[in-house]
Parts: sequence; C-alpha cells; structure tokens
Amino acid sequence: MNDTAFKLFRLSSLGYCCTQIMLKLALDEEEKENEDLLRAVSVLCRGIGGRQKTCGVLTGGLGILGLYAAKGKDTEYPKANLNDMTKEYMEWFENEFGSEECMDIIGVHSFADNTGKDAYMVKCGDILLKSYQKVVQILRENNYEYGSREC
Repeated sequence: MNDTAFKLFRLSSLGYCCTQIMLKLALDEEEKENEDLLRAVSVLCRGIGGRQKTCGVLTGGLGILGLYAAKGKDTEYPKANLNDMTKEYMEWFENEFGSEECMDIIGVHSFADNTGKDAYMVKCGDILLKSYQKVVQILRENNYEYGSREC
C-alpha cells in the first residue's frame, strides 16, 4: 500500500468522509490544520447532504483547486487558470468514473451496513486515490507548488 493510500485508509478509519479526506490530505501536505473548513465541507459528503447526488470526492477535489487558485480575501482575485483547472478536473472525473453522481458511481443505496459502519468506503478508496493524484497533477501542470501555497 502506498503512502497516500495508507493516509486515505487512516482518515476513513477516523471517520472523515470523502470531501473531508480530500481536503485533509491537502492540509496535511502543508502541515496545516483547519477544523472549520473540515466541518463546513462535511455536508458535501455522501453525495451532498447524504442524498447521493454530486460525489464528495469531486467536490473535495474542486475544494483543493480552490485553495490554490480562488479568491480568499478582499484584496485577491481568482487566478486566471482556476476555471480551466476546474473544467479539466470535472471532465476527467466524469470520463474516469462515468458520472459526477455518487449513486451512479458506487451504486450504494444505503451508506451504512447492518453494523452502522460506512460500507461504501471500500468502493470509494480507489476513487479517492485516483482523484487526489489527478488534482495534484493538475496543480503541478499549472505551475503550483503543491504543499506550499502563498498565503
């Protein structure tokens, strides 16, 4: 198991959901913490609010791109390549997994098995790993130093 896959497994075991895992990996790479961000994005998991619509891995990846290229304070403007990176990631995601919707991708009608544990995470592990690697690739191809944002 590679280092990123191990981190994914560990974060899942700690109860983080897909969107949170994507952003937590990015924050960990920078050796930063942001509990408020992780709390805020928790509602995007399990297909936005548990409705199995837009995949939490997709929204988490978009969140990472936003951390690097979106407006975050009054004196900033979004970077010129944000829209292109967003489009590239979303098109790649749909081509790779056949849909942007959680239900279509993992085909799970209930997120918990009989023990109350999240049974879907086994299916999502590969999606998380591939998507995280793609986001990092997109950032690097657009001349961002992943793990070191300008603040």
